[in-house]
Amino acid sequence: MSDTLLVSTRKGLFRVVRKNGKWDIERVDFLGDNVTLTLTDPRDGRHYAALDHGHFGVKLHRSTAVGWEEIAAPVYPPKPEGLEENDMWGRPLAWSTARIWALAAGGADEPGVIWCGTQPGGLFRSTDHGESWEIIRSLWEHPKRKMWMGGGADLPGIHSILIDPRNSKRVWIAVSTGGIWFTEDAGANWTQRGEGMRADHVPPELTNDPVAQDVHCLAQSAATTRRMWVQHHNGIFISSDEGRTFSEITGVEPSTFGFPVVVHPRDPDMAWFVPEIKDEKRIPRDGRLVVTRTRDGAKSFVTLTEGLPQSHAYDVVYRHAQAIDGTGNRLAFGSTTGGLWVSEDQGDNWACVTHTLPPVYAVRFA
Repeated sequence: MSDTLLVSTRKGLFRVVRKNGKWDIERVDFLGDNVTLTLTDPRDGRHYAALDHGHFGVKLHRSTAVGWEEIAAPVYPPKPEGLEENDMWGRPLAWSTARIWALAAGGADEPGVIWCGTQPGGLFRSTDHGESWEIIRSLWEHPKRKMWMGGGADLPGIHSILIDPRNSKRVWIAVSTGGIWFTEDAGANWTQRGEGMRADHVPPELTNDPVAQDVHCLAQSAATTRRMWVQHHNGIFISSDEGRTFSEITGVEPSTFGFPVVVHPRDPDMAWFVPEIKDEKRIPRDGRLVVTRTRDGAKSFVTLTEGLPQSHAYDVVYRHAQAIDGTGNRLAFGSTTGGLWVSEDQGDNWACVTHTLPPVYAVRFA
């Protein structure tokens, strides 16, 4: 069971630890800086932190025995002369790293390999613990990549990366309005997955097109790749065939809209969501912050409220801001209004660690 949380916020990286049965903030790194995401590599215990310095660009840091060191950030190749490419708003699309939006450690059989997803849609791979990065050209140059549209973040971006624990050459990624993509040869070739999902915010002829799907988060259990879960802009979807096809889950109260989903590490039928009102509202329904949980593969759901604010709560939980530890019992999530909650019993009860953090972008057990 992990006793440490790394909480990425608009104004720093907060290390929260559990001592004597109580969670407290132990320290803050990069105070005042925009920390968007962290990764703890389970193979060697190193931490990675992605920062967005706005005018000064994206930076990547790696932990050392005495602190942090800056390492290389992914860099896009030069745009070919004369190439014109626009984003979904018709503006010129720059081939440069606007944000690091996903970090994932490679398999146990490939020490040093780190995967990185970015906006505007580049997937990168490092084989030397982040010292250098190479863009996966087979995906960046795929003809359907130009169909990726982005969403609330304007630019398309790769936000979910799943590695098959039995065969690290098999990788799934999810793209903001670009769907789910799969490789079984470490990125040499890619195929589209996600049949059965639907999008109601695109032209009717694209409603069921896999490349038009706005996947908010793609998740799986560490126990199997067969069962996959998607929190989609249009609802909750579940797959029983490694993401080839999905079924929509309806009738979940108070909403099927949201951003994060986490799955029990040993039980692929158990998953947790944080629902909101869809589209222009994007706040908890009726001002009640809740978590929904299924233990039977989405046949039924329960709404978990104990310890969570049930009036005038306007906390939004981003796709990376909910986490589950290796036991599957301890969960945590943080919100855009600076709240951080932890559960020790699979979500039945929640305790507020603090409600005064800067806006929380990501929460990870370390």
